[in-house]
Parts: sequence; C-alpha cells; structure tokens
Amino acid sequence: MTEQDFNSRYEQTLLAIEDAVEESGEDLDYESVNDILTLTCTNGTAIIITRQSATRQLWLAARSGGFHFDMHDSSWVCDSDGETLSDKLSAICLEQGGVSIQFP
Repeated sequence: MTEQDFNSRYEQTLLAIEDAVEESGEDLDYESVNDILTLTCTNGTAIIITRQSATRQLWLAARSGGFHFDMHDSSWVCDSDGETLSDKLSAICLEQGGVSIQFP
C-alpha cells in the first residue's frame, strides 16, 4: 500500500467513525484535530485513534489498552488478536462508555 493509499483509507475511516457516532444518537463526543480522533465518554475517559505513517498502521488507545491495526483487503485488522477495528471499537465504546454503536 502506498503512503497516499494509507492516508486516504485512514481519513475515510475517521469520517466513517464520526458519521457512525453522530447517527447513533448515543452520548459520545468526538473531536478530530491534526488527524487524531478523540472520542470522549460521559465518564470523562477517552478513546483515541491515531495514524502511524511509518508503520502504515492505525493505533487505538483505550482504557483497556493500546491496539495496532493493519489494513487487510478493505478492513483494519488488529495485529495482536485479528479482530476488526469496527468490532473492537464497538466493544470498547460499550465497555468504557456504556454506549452501543455499530461501526462500518
């Protein structure tokens, strides 16, 4: 994957996450600054998604730990357990913030 492809997929992913949060109607704030997406739960904890260009990975930081995702076909897949970003992020939002959101 070229750097341009990686950056494009990362940016599309952030927009899809923002759209899913907005459409869900759940009480979860989000803010995107400098290509870092922060989801803030009502209990004050944060879920942070960042780009790691050098390794062409998407990183997810949550109260439960840090997770690294590689692009496989059209999905971000966690390099430690094989779970997709959408499944992992949905589980983290429910566990950490008490919100049920399905991500694309």
